[in-house]
Amino acid sequence: MATVESYETAGGKRWRVRYRTPERRQTDKRGFTSKRQALDFAATVTVEMMTGQYVPPKLGKITVAEFGPNWLSRKESDLKPSAYKSLETAWRIHVLPRWGHVQLADITLDSVEQWIASMGRAGKGATVVIRAYGVLAGVLDTAVKAKRLAKNPARGVENLPRKQRKAHVYLSHAEVAELATAAGQYRVLVLVLAYCGVRWGEAIGLRVRHLDLLRKRINVVDNAVQVQQQIHVGTPKSHKSRVVPVPAFLVDELARVCEGKGRDDLVFAGRGGDYLRRSVSSTGWFTRAVDKAGVPRLTPHDLRHTAASLAISAGVNVKALQRMLGHASAAMTLDVYADLFDDDLDAVGTALDAAVSAQSVGKAWASAT
Repeated sequence: MATVESYETAGGKRWRVRYRTPERRQTDKRGFTSKRQALDFAATVTVEMMTGQYVPPKLGKITVAEFGPNWLSRKESDLKPSAYKSLETAWRIHVLPRWGHVQLADITLDSVEQWIASMGRAGKGATVVIRAYGVLAGVLDTAVKAKRLAKNPARGVENLPRKQRKAHVYLSHAEVAELATAAGQYRVLVLVLAYCGVRWGEAIGLRVRHLDLLRKRINVVDNAVQVQQQIHVGTPKSHKSRVVPVPAFLVDELARVCEGKGRDDLVFAGRGGDYLRRSVSSTGWFTRAVDKAGVPRLTPHDLRHTAASLAISAGVNVKALQRMLGHASAAMTLDVYADLFDDDLDAVGTALDAAVSAQSVGKAWASAT
């Protein structure tokens, strides 16, 4: 049973809560500025002990800087290098400077919401804010699992910004042809990106043995991701290999690219047969090709969106498109490319109008007879 009593300090009256831990040891928490605060704490700690959720306050005295690196280390072993790099950057730039010196037990929901608001006022984008918050919340989730906190004080925030989805860029068949021609030696790579829907890392990770041109198929097995200046080769984004169809007109193109290469050679290699590096600068080959072709400004990844658009226009069903793109579900494909199905709304309206008209004609004919 917890007891509440007052005591005097140089700053005025304060309140202290005395109670016994589940191990029957006497302890207390002091410093409450009002009796109501002390009573609320006493009630909370009593319920926590009765429900088996009690966490000794001293376990939460560790700082975020001391506890966080263990969480980050586990993430490094669980995530792909590119995903881990974004978390590590958020931790180092946004979380550690603000929370590193703060003890886990001293973090409150209000202080987290104030931090989120301050990042917004500083002009940080929604993606940056959400990622930084996710890192802090993840660290505190682990603290709860480790029995250092009774609950995560970061959960339940109400002021996280909303991400604005960037509008997709879709090229027509004619624009893809113009871009491919302008790309010169990378012509076939552009066509593969635009008609097979593979990601950039999956395309540059393709080896000759991954092509089954007799069956018009590409086996997507590797994903070569560039993190800063280093290439990391792993599984595709979903951690699952998949088979992607190759349009017939691309079969001969790919066959010519593979002439003289061994089975383990890269299909689209860079200098010295190594992995092709990203072209992101204003002087890179892809940017120059876009400028020369006069097509809308886009990135190599946008060609994946073009592949989805061209497939849907050709009447490909959503389930087949999901398998081609490697999405986790058809629902995800519909969500990502909802804008491509706007014409379906017109089709629904037309179909319903035709059904009503047919019924009305039938009733009119029955009345006439």
